[in-house]
Formats: sequence, C-alpha cells, structure tokens
Amino acid sequence: MSPTKTGAEVPPTRIPLPEGDLEDVLIDEACRDLRLPAFRERFVELAATARREQASYKQFLLNLLQVEVVDRDVRCQQRLVRAAKFPRPKRLEDFDYERNPNVLPETVSDLKSPSWVREGRPLVLIGDSGTGKSHLLIGIGTAVAESGMSVRYTTTSALVNELAEADAARRLSSVIARYSKVDLLCLDEFGYLNLDEKGARLLFQIFNEREERKATAVATNSPFAEWDKICADPRLCAAIADRITFRCTLIQTGTESYRYQATQDERRPRGA
Repeated sequence: MSPTKTGAEVPPTRIPLPEGDLEDVLIDEACRDLRLPAFRERFVELAATARREQASYKQFLLNLLQVEVVDRDVRCQQRLVRAAKFPRPKRLEDFDYERNPNVLPETVSDLKSPSWVREGRPLVLIGDSGTGKSHLLIGIGTAVAESGMSVRYTTTSALVNELAEADAARRLSSVIARYSKVDLLCLDEFGYLNLDEKGARLLFQIFNEREERKATAVATNSPFAEWDKICADPRLCAAIADRITFRCTLIQTGTESYRYQATQDERRPRGA
C-alpha cells in the first residue's frame, strides 16, 4: 500500500461533464462499470491539466492511475479502521508525552510499524486509570490498521461475554476461529473484573489459538504480581499470563492520571 493520510484530504470537487461530449460520457460510464470512482471523479480535471501542460499520453495515464491507487489505499485504510470497532478515535500523534514521561516516544514509534504484528509478538500496557493506556492501545491499533492489517478492539468483559453466549449457542468454535484470524487483537480493561473459572477458560482458548501466530495487545491496570488474582483458577491465570507476556513489548504508563491533571489545568484560572 502507498503511504497516505486517512481522512486528511478533502476530495476535490468534481468538474461537471461538458454537455454533448460523447467521449466523456462513455468514459464516465466505463469508470462506473470498472468501479474506478477516483478516476471517474478526476478524469475531466486531469485531462484539462494535461492539455494545458502538454503532457504526454503516458504521463496523463500515469496521473490517472496514481489518483485511483491513492484513493483505493485511503478507502482500504478507512475500511480496516472501521472494522476494528474502536470505541472512539485516538491517534498516536495526539498522545502527550510531556504529561506522561513514563512513555518513551521511541518505543511507541517502533510499534507503528506492523513488523511486530507479523511476528505475532504480544504488547502489554500496564498503568493506572487515566495514564493513557487506552489512548495508546487504540492509537497503535489504528496505525496497524492503516498499514493494511486486520485489527479488532474489544474489552475483556465484552469478549468473555461474547464467548459465553457463543458457547451456550454452540457457536464457540466459529467465534474462536474468527478471533484467531485477526492480525492484531486489542484487548482493553484486562483485570478490571475478576474472571470465574468458565470465563478464564474461554479467554485462555483465544490466547492459545493466537500464541506466536497472531499479535495481541493488552491494556491492564494490574501489575504482573497481581495477575494471579484476576482468575478464580490460579493455573489458568498463570497459563494466560505466560501466553501474553512471552516475547512481549512492555509499556508502563505509571500511576499519575493525566486525565485528572488535564481537568485540574482546565479548572485553574488563567494566569494563576
């Protein structure tokens, strides 16, 4: 895929077709049949530019093809980001590293590249509420989706509930198979709620299917030392932790809530 910015460019206004120009009408119809929306939107404009600049036929054709390729890349990126089902838009460019010096920009920058996802390596984000875990999780997931890989975001409780419902309806295998195919699974709020033995067993199956094949990113407010309290069965908890942490990249976002700090800054009188 060509590197582009999703949603950053406003598509140009389409130039109306000249009345009575049969060639333009036929080109427009052919673009519809071949599903070339950007080509169709821009060919009149680019033809006028090529005529004015006395461009060669090859250059004119190349310009049209490049417009279509860029448009398809943008639409593919947008489709993959929508399919990830992020609860809200968050981008890594908007993360405030000055407010949270625990997070190293270099580490986060490396995670924009999908290489770690292709290697099936885990990512663990640990920190208290308000320290930017979800922002980083969604931002990294968005960057990976925009690189052309499939991503799915969910909370731990939502995933366990979905698996339990699928198990009751005898659809568990198909749901696990669906999650096992996603290139990057972004699992938020791990450890916020304790899991009973059934929930832990269902969640373990997801991690087991994805281990060393597909990447999983987990955001949690529980330090590793407390993970044995998340599951009712300590052995299952240890097995889950083993699969999440093996060869993982660890980002610790700390304990100071920058959401709270930002709220306090907004309430502080100006000039105080």
